[in-house]
Amino acid sequence: MAASLLSSSSSVSFPAHRLHLHASSSTTLLCPSFLSLPRRRFYVRAAGADANKAVKSSAPDTAPAKDGSSINQLLGIKGAAQESNKWKIRLQLTKPVTWPPLVWGVVCGAAASGNFHWSFEDVAKSIVCMIMSGPCLTGYTQTLNDWYDREIDAINEPYRPIPSGAISESEVITQIWVLLLGGLALGGILDVWEGHKFPIVFYLAVGGSLVSYIYSAPPLKLKQNGWIGNFALGASYICLPWWAGQALFGSLTPDIIVLTLLYSIAGLGIAIINDFKSIEGDRALGLQSLPVAFGVETAKWICVGAIDITQLSIAGYLLGAGKPIYALALLGLILPQVYFQFQYFLKDPAKYDVKYQASAQPFLVLGLLVTALATSH
Repeated sequence: MAASLLSSSSSVSFPAHRLHLHASSSTTLLCPSFLSLPRRRFYVRAAGADANKAVKSSAPDTAPAKDGSSINQLLGIKGAAQESNKWKIRLQLTKPVTWPPLVWGVVCGAAASGNFHWSFEDVAKSIVCMIMSGPCLTGYTQTLNDWYDREIDAINEPYRPIPSGAISESEVITQIWVLLLGGLALGGILDVWEGHKFPIVFYLAVGGSLVSYIYSAPPLKLKQNGWIGNFALGASYICLPWWAGQALFGSLTPDIIVLTLLYSIAGLGIAIINDFKSIEGDRALGLQSLPVAFGVETAKWICVGAIDITQLSIAGYLLGAGKPIYALALLGLILPQVYFQFQYFLKDPAKYDVKYQASAQPFLVLGLLVTALATSH
């Protein structure tokens, strides 16, 4: 459930530092202490000549206006055109490109339950669960992420909606709350609809939302640690929607929990991909992402190693469990991922990150479904 309940791509990011932020007012929204967001409109000015150089070298303000794509803007990915329509900006903040893994995770969980039937009611329940996991809770996660990442975005992507001032902070905060409460409400509705005595889907939604918050926000801000933050992101994109789908139609078992947590190591690798485009800002703000901590060359091999070794281990598990057909199917889906790693990602992870993910990730998510089907039989 998107990073809230999966994930990354794309991406759940966020810390910030050493920039002067000038506020137009000092009023504070009345929020619970766990989401204390100051009500200010921020105008970002780099502190000192070095910061100015970082901004200019990494993300020219004019780039999106000249070359930005309207499609990228709607999907919420880099290279987006600047937009003045508030609803398009709101959609951009939720990063729709990050929804499909969460939606797919629900499909995998439903398949793994062994109790999903192609009836109108089961399809309707699964769609509601997908909306909860994708647009609502992943949208909440990504908007929250952009809020707490506004200073680092001022270095890496100063034309993004929040650092550029295209949307006010009160509008951002309202969006965060609407998406969060909407997602939690849908979780509760699903529990009542399915007749659960214990509201497990609701509590999974609460847990995923909390992970999203501590990933992005101080004082914990898990993203500051490349290992912990990326694993939390990977688990959010793989485990949580799977668990939600399986709990909705069946029951979670210890072996499934362990298996999906192991699969989340591949999710860690996927999360690292997003760090390569933010190296300048992470380094300037003191964030220990893996490309910063280990360097680009080492980090890119950690990334592909986490993705490939995890899937090979899962294939070995399926083979040992007496399911050779599923194991071979998973192996067949790993091969094209390795090809695209050498074709794109390992050549230049910052330049080809989007192209690599578009080419390779479909095979990874199909492997998730193969594993889910194997566990249901």
